[in-house]
Amino acid sequence: MHRRRRSAFLLTAAIAAAPLLTACGNDAHPGAAAVVGGERITVSQLENRVEEVRAAQRAAVPDEAQYQQAIARTGSLTRDTLHGMVLDQVLERAARDAGVTVTDREIQQMRSGLEQQAGGAEALEAAWLQQYGIPPQRLEANLRLQLQAQKLAQGLGTDTSRPEFWQALSEAGQDLDVDLNPRYGDWDVEKSSRVDAKTPWVRDVTAAAGAPGTF
Repeated sequence: MHRRRRSAFLLTAAIAAAPLLTACGNDAHPGAAAVVGGERITVSQLENRVEEVRAAQRAAVPDEAQYQQAIARTGSLTRDTLHGMVLDQVLERAARDAGVTVTDREIQQMRSGLEQQAGGAEALEAAWLQQYGIPPQRLEANLRLQLQAQKLAQGLGTDTSRPEFWQALSEAGQDLDVDLNPRYGDWDVEKSSRVDAKTPWVRDVTAAAGAPGTF
C-alpha cells in the first residue's frame, strides 16, 4: 500500500518516536516544520499535536508496558502528524476550489452512524486513536475532512481511491507550494505525500556543521 497517510480518510486510511525538532535551518522560515500557502506550520504546533496523541494514548493505556507498545507502533508519529497537517490543508484547498461545503449536521450524522457501528462514542474515539492516531478532541475535525474528501470525489465522479481524486489534491498542493523542513522529508506534489529526503537530515546537519539549509 502506498505510504501516503491520506489524513485518516475513512475509505482509504493508512497510518522509538521520531525526534521533535526545535528549529528550521534558515532565517526565511525560522521555527517552521512546513510552509503551506505561505503560512507556517510551526515546530511548536507540530509538537503540540504529537503531544495530544501521546496524552490520549497514555490515558487509554495506563499500563506502562502497553503504553510503550503503543509508542512503538506509532514510532513515526511526528512525521506522520506533519504529513496529516499538510494534507489536511491541501484537501481544504481542493474542496474550496471545487465549491465543496460540509455542515455541522452532516458531521453529527456521520459521527452518530460511526458510533453505532463501533458500539458507542468511547469505542469510536478509541478506534480512531488506535487506527489513525486521531485523539478524541480532533475526531470531529477529522470527520469533517472525510466528508470533504467524499464530496470532492463525488463531484469528480470518482472515489477517494481513484487517480482523479488524487490529481485534484496534487493540483491544490501545487497551488499551495508546499515546502517541508528537510529534516522531516520532502513533499511529493504528484502523490500528495510526504516522502523521506534522499539525504537523511542527520547527515545534513553534521555535514553542514550548522550552516543554513533550504529553510
